[in-house]
Amino acid sequence: MIRRSVHLSTLLAGALAVVLAAALSVTLTARTAWAAAVVVQAESYAAQSGAGVEATADTGGGQNVAYLADGDWLRFDAVDLASGPLTASARIASATGGPGTVELRTGSPTGPLLAAFQITPTGGWQNWATRTAEITTHATGPQTLFAVVRSAAPGDFVDINWFSFDNGTGGTAPGWVGIDQAAWNAQLAQYRAMTPATVPAGTVRVPEFNATCTYSHSKPDDPIVAPALPGASHMHSFFGNRSTDAFTTTQSLLAHQGTSCTPAKDLSAYWIPTLYQDGRAVESDGMIVYYGSRLPDPTATVPFPQGFRMIAGNAKSQVPTPAGSVNQFFCAGEGGEIGRSADGNWPVCAPTAKLVHQLLFPDCWDGKHLDSPDHKSHVAFAQNGTCGGDHPVAIPSVSFVIGYPTSGSATGFSLSSGMASSIHGDFFNAWDNAALGHRVRDCIAQSAKCNSAGTF
Repeated sequence: MIRRSVHLSTLLAGALAVVLAAALSVTLTARTAWAAAVVVQAESYAAQSGAGVEATADTGGGQNVAYLADGDWLRFDAVDLASGPLTASARIASATGGPGTVELRTGSPTGPLLAAFQITPTGGWQNWATRTAEITTHATGPQTLFAVVRSAAPGDFVDINWFSFDNGTGGTAPGWVGIDQAAWNAQLAQYRAMTPATVPAGTVRVPEFNATCTYSHSKPDDPIVAPALPGASHMHSFFGNRSTDAFTTTQSLLAHQGTSCTPAKDLSAYWIPTLYQDGRAVESDGMIVYYGSRLPDPTATVPFPQGFRMIAGNAKSQVPTPAGSVNQFFCAGEGGEIGRSADGNWPVCAPTAKLVHQLLFPDCWDGKHLDSPDHKSHVAFAQNGTCGGDHPVAIPSVSFVIGYPTSGSATGFSLSSGMASSIHGDFFNAWDNAALGHRVRDCIAQSAKCNSAGTF
């Protein structure tokens, strides 16, 4: 039990609250330079014995499997090992180092040995290191893979973040969803050939357009984080495309013409964790999705590629948000905030005001991927007014402004993901290319404020 107390306090100390006010100064961790043809996230097991799942303390690490001791095991189904020699890697952490090993076996916990990783101390339960082992011969094609923990000492001795298998080809790890280069080139050519609309005199010179959305439906689904796994998520409130569920794809969004957003040509899916008051869902009475630019020169901004997706916020963040904290819910309207909830984490609004939150997404893109394993590493916030480095492409700065038909109360609220600090949002792009392109060209590139119709 001592080990677990230390471990969990380490996680809490390293927890990251992703917040709007700090967004301009945050640099997201650059994506790992994966060389593996196959990456298996440890928490994606099909079955296990003796394991627990928790969030890693490092940014972008996702989740790890913890509390592993002698005899514990994890089972992963349909791991395609292809053929030929492999380099196996394991990202592990250990404060004790065993002595012990993590064995990879096929078929069963006692099946043929694929590889064995010697575990030595890494300096802490969240100090991560990568161990490698060479595999010269192995069963080919999809396999049932077991990770089996062996230790001569009692107690927990290793945490595992992921395994990878490199066949030497330098393939892209699963979770990195590449763009269709031909389709993207065609979309860019269409965009660059557009003639900008004339901006009328008196137009507010702010690079911005929006989609105004109403609440559509709720499901415990997340087609970005948990695709094809209905019920695998906490409850989400969905806006936009009315077909959105665990099985949503780019094609399904484009094929379904029903949306709760204006304009109708925005078939994108937007979702947030459901808000609760005293166990009752409080659904938003309207969300405005702003598309704009925070760059000194917005002319470099290009539309999102079809099927692009990203996440803002941190569903795992569970830290207090008292008055004055960043990542705040706030009161909009006459009278504003008049008090705080009993736990101090939620505002109480005047009867003439209502609860609101604004969630800001990154505005720079790597130009190569529609998604990444953590759904964040393919994007970043601009630094010093520019996009560069691993994320050189300027994309519209997306912001959710979410309103709720409540002034709050002393009893406060909760989110389906937990505390107020866990507020987060998902964006899955399915705009009509021409409709999106004209708005970026007319409104953002010309620094002209447009409405939901894309006009001035």
